[in-house]
Amino acid sequence: MFDKKIEYNKLNARQKENYNYHKVASALADYGYDCMRLNNDWEGADFIAVRGDKMLKVQLKGRFTISKKYQKKKIYIAFVEDDNIKLYDHDKAVEIATSNVLGSKSWVETGLYSFNKTPKHYDDIIYILNSKS
Repeated sequence: MFDKKIEYNKLNARQKENYNYHKVASALADYGYDCMRLNNDWEGADFIAVRGDKMLKVQLKGRFTISKKYQKKKIYIAFVEDDNIKLYDHDKAVEIATSNVLGSKSWVETGLYSFNKTPKHYDDIIYILNSKS
């Protein structure tokens, strides 16, 4: 029954989102957060994470992403990269985005920009909730 783990790359988009939700929720639980999945995105969030009087609205992504539709919504973005769970304040990411990003065709025309691998430029705003070690 538990002889072989799933291969993430073989999952469809919905399965990947579910997988990532459980990975992120598990990591947040280590910090005392209780995560609640939302049936419909609420103010851009896929789920909320609550610890005492602290509540995070979290959007799941497949990689480091900024989007105009999340601006000024107090959204955190969570994603898995190199077996690390990463979380960041979306508005802070936009604030420190370089002119190359904010002047790109993607950002100007679609309001969206993502990276295959997170640039070191954003290291100071990213929380790594767990690591391979």
